[in-house]
Amino acid sequence: MRPMFSRRIFSFSILSLGASGLAGCFAPRPFAEGGASAPGRELTRTLSRPNYAATYGPYPGERFAVPAVNYQNIDPRFLRQTVDYPWEEPVGSVVVDPGAYHLYFVEAPGRATRYGVGVGREGFGWAGPARINMKRDWPDWVPPREMIARDPEIRARLEPTSRGLGVRGGPLSPLGARAMYLFGEGRDLGYRIHGTLEPETVGSNVSSGCVRMINQDIVHLYTRAAIGTPVTVLPT
Repeated sequence: MRPMFSRRIFSFSILSLGASGLAGCFAPRPFAEGGASAPGRELTRTLSRPNYAATYGPYPGERFAVPAVNYQNIDPRFLRQTVDYPWEEPVGSVVVDPGAYHLYFVEAPGRATRYGVGVGREGFGWAGPARINMKRDWPDWVPPREMIARDPEIRARLEPTSRGLGVRGGPLSPLGARAMYLFGEGRDLGYRIHGTLEPETVGSNVSSGCVRMINQDIVHLYTRAAIGTPVTVLPT
């Protein structure tokens, strides 16, 4: 039988360790000096908004339930929308603006889909270029050893996965419905763009470097961002 534990327990454990640099992702590894350098993005004109009642309703066809999100409790700036995008990143690229809590997917010249995100508790901790080198549907979450050592209560709630002790992919995994793994400088940077159990945390500093998205939004982005997609994280 899989262990039973609440979202609240995992949320508390993860957030309590944020200051140590070990919150739902692996230990942060900052980019070298002189990485990406574009300034944050000013808000531009909204071109269209989807029907949010449908967009953030229960997501069909999944192996596990993706419950509806009460989008009316989320600042409208962090709900999905199509916006003008006058900057130079190529079509098909991802740009994260941690200072504004936004992630852009460049859909066409001059146009992008903008999503709200949750970012690092300590100013995000890194900036620079990366690429999506791996994608996982309902990924397992394997906490770093340092996290387990600091909070033995977590260990009692873990179980074997293909990558070690963790939480199997599903409705209790802190990585949510999807994860995209960021690589750079020839290695896994330890950062992910992933879903979350706590959609209300978009628009805030909640992780130690990973980018959290509402599950309905990460599923939407996942179908568009292919392996090899360039990712730029702007400095704060």
